[in-house]
Amino acid sequence: MPTHILYIIGAFVVSLCCGLITIPLILNFCKKHHLYDVPDDRKVHSNAIPRLGGISFMPSMLLALVLALMVYGRFTGEEKVSANPWTVMFLVSLLLVYFTGFIDDITGVRPRTKFLMQIIAASLLPISGLYINNFYGFLGFHEIPFWVGAPLTVFIIVFIDNAINLIDGIDGLSSGLSVISLGGFLYSFVREEVWVYCLLIAGLMGVIIAFMYYNIWGKPEKNTKIFMGDSGSLTIGFILGFLVVKYAMDNPQVMPYRQDGLLLSYTLLIIPAFDVVRVILKRLRLHLGIFKADKNHIHHKLLAIGMNQHQALVTILIFELFYIVLNLQVLPNFDITYIVVIDIIIYTAFHVVLDIIINRKELLKIS
Repeated sequence: MPTHILYIIGAFVVSLCCGLITIPLILNFCKKHHLYDVPDDRKVHSNAIPRLGGISFMPSMLLALVLALMVYGRFTGEEKVSANPWTVMFLVSLLLVYFTGFIDDITGVRPRTKFLMQIIAASLLPISGLYINNFYGFLGFHEIPFWVGAPLTVFIIVFIDNAINLIDGIDGLSSGLSVISLGGFLYSFVREEVWVYCLLIAGLMGVIIAFMYYNIWGKPEKNTKIFMGDSGSLTIGFILGFLVVKYAMDNPQVMPYRQDGLLLSYTLLIIPAFDVVRVILKRLRLHLGIFKADKNHIHHKLLAIGMNQHQALVTILIFELFYIVLNLQVLPNFDITYIVVIDIIIYTAFHVVLDIIINRKELLKIS
């Protein structure tokens, strides 16, 4: 086994252990201070659940990353990471998003304020020189200038951050989709031998999987069930947005040109991205605010046709895997524009079928 893979596994294990140790402590803290996510008409859970699981994500990930780098440097004498502008700006922006989510979980933050903080955090990355600079043929475009790529990068990062946050509606969904996405990016960066990002991703995956154990199989009556809260979903979403931009950016000094740079990044987040677009379009059509909460997400529809939470979770995760296989294995010779059109048609057809089933169930109830 290559040495680098051992360090990646080590980062994953360290973060996993951190999660398994810290999450029970967080559960006890929430119980002591009555920090719960209280159910309402929009939410699918019926018990008050602690909501601070996400505060363990960033510390566990960074601890795993730092330990892996320290051990590597100890045994090889090599310095693997330097404080370049990308690294500094990424850490500053990540801290900004993390603490915004943390404060929101504790005391609450207005949606517009959260949105503003996300924009500020995302804007730091183009300032440091990290931005989408190539469309790889999408809509006929290839290289794009900074004045187009910079605002587009901010939009994409904020969009993905909110998509992960908004789809966090049933047990394991946001975290499960994130693990699939992170696994895809991990494979991609291993293939490109960009090892620091592999360690970062492995560290985040470890603590998310630890969280999923308590989130999916935890019992409220035993004080073992927890939600990630905004501190978790916003942190994961921001990191995934950063990875999308990082992998999609054409930068020969870091990685050679990759024809699938944009396609892979888009495909790994296709379900949360399509879901939030569809929900926002429906809210605009109904003249509702885009920040107004509703029960129109993909998981709400699956629950409406009679699935339980675990069945809906498995269905959506399989749907995401289906898109990954379709886009990266079945359609690799198609132009990326045609692939996106095919993806939209499939997703639209899926929801049309769901709507037909839901309408029939409602008619049966009435009759």
